Amino acid sequence: MKNLSLKVGPPWPVAFGLLAIVFLFGPLPSDAQTNNGLQFSLSPLNSSTQAHTGGNGAPPSSAIPIPSGTILPVVLRTPVSFEKCKAGQVLRGKIAQDVPLPNGSKIRKDSTILGHVAEVAPGANGAGTRVTIQFDKLDLEGQWVSIVTDLRAIAGFMTVIEAGIPEEAPNEGTPYNWLPTTQIGGDSVYGVRGPVMSSEDTSEIIGRSTGDGVLAQVSAKEGSNCRGAIDGNNAPQALWVFSGDACGTYGIEHLKIDHAGRTDPKGMIVLASQTRKVELRNGDGLLLRVD
Repeated sequence: MKNLSLKVGPPWPVAFGLLAIVFLFGPLPSDAQTNNGLQFSLSPLNSSTQAHTGGNGAPPSSAIPIPSGTILPVVLRTPVSFEKCKAGQVLRGKIAQDVPLPNGSKIRKDSTILGHVAEVAPGANGAGTRVTIQFDKLDLEGQWVSIVTDLRAIAGFMTVIEAGIPEEAPNEGTPYNWLPTTQIGGDSVYGVRGPVMSSEDTSEIIGRSTGDGVLAQVSAKEGSNCRGAIDGNNAPQALWVFSGDACGTYGIEHLKIDHAGRTDPKGMIVLASQTRKVELRNGDGLLLRVD
């Protein structure tokens, strides 16, 4: 009887599957993980947390530029306890309204922005706590892009809610959606798609309502630490429930912005409190600005 020698290779479906992966995604990376002899790698977009921390590779760059000075209105979705938070805690927020970009595209409402707690330290003279946070990753149409942001204003969730409540009760002649509301900082909004009037000069129109927020000119109130237009970027900005000159903290007791992140170390936002009982809550509003 003849000796028969059989070569056993991978089943045809598996072989075709591997060829398809190589064809669609290119050669497998050298640091790919292995499982029973088969190599695979996890995409850096497999999860938001992995994308933020780098995963198995840096998030890809976006072809959509975000100009310096662009405001990002954010609703916080990760609570931060000054008493319990630790360095490395991942922070997540959602873009609160569509943010227009110069090329006609937009950062869409509900896009995810990621950050982290960079440091937790005792406050001045050992009283209270200083928490350093950084928001540095933004999901743009499925692509994670790195950004540098500073903090212009922050408001507690109840202050955010109150900004959407009309100042007067509706009547038969005035629908609820057309009643005036007051932005955080004092600007007045006159109904859906209506004008935004400056708190400094009630006869000055500085923008318009968009239904899910406002597009308005950014200004710097005298004596504040915030800026107006940056690098000639004077286009109307997506300010959500905030005024054009909103700056600092609103509706969060004992909290102050020690370092907005505009100067070195850029992007590092230092929030300070004289008590450790302060907490940023799900629903708090932030106005971040791209540097």
